[in-house]
Amino acid sequence: MTLCFLAGSREWVRHSRRDRTYIMYYGTTRDIADVIMREGFRQSNDGTLGRGVYLSRDLNKASRYPIGLPEAQRVVLRVEVNVGKVIAIYRGHPRQKNWHDGRCKEVFDTAWCPPDCGMMGLEEICVWDPNSITVKCIAPITAPRAFR
Repeated sequence: MTLCFLAGSREWVRHSRRDRTYIMYYGTTRDIADVIMREGFRQSNDGTLGRGVYLSRDLNKASRYPIGLPEAQRVVLRVEVNVGKVIAIYRGHPRQKNWHDGRCKEVFDTAWCPPDCGMMGLEEICVWDPNSITVKCIAPITAPRAFR
């Protein structure tokens, strides 16, 4: 895996109008990053947006996870995500936890809470299919923030 140094606090790059692939970040420990590299991402059982893989396009937010660990024990994975069909979720939204439920009229691949959604103050992104996420590089939190 490529070691990288991350620049900026936000990188939301879309390759083309039709391409639904974006750069996002995932904060974790070195040990968990190694497992993800070998086995891929796994859905969490629950969260603000239900089951899925929680990512951020805000590097500063991702860099804080896992909360409570010293910086030296944390890393950030820079990932490319095919978000597919996205639903925006706001406070009180009836699809907050069932946006991928096939029993509902419409199924979505990704749920997105904008920063002003009224739930947490920060943007939240939940991707249903772990296979739509490709790790591009891994970066220590304490590294200089500039790509090599």
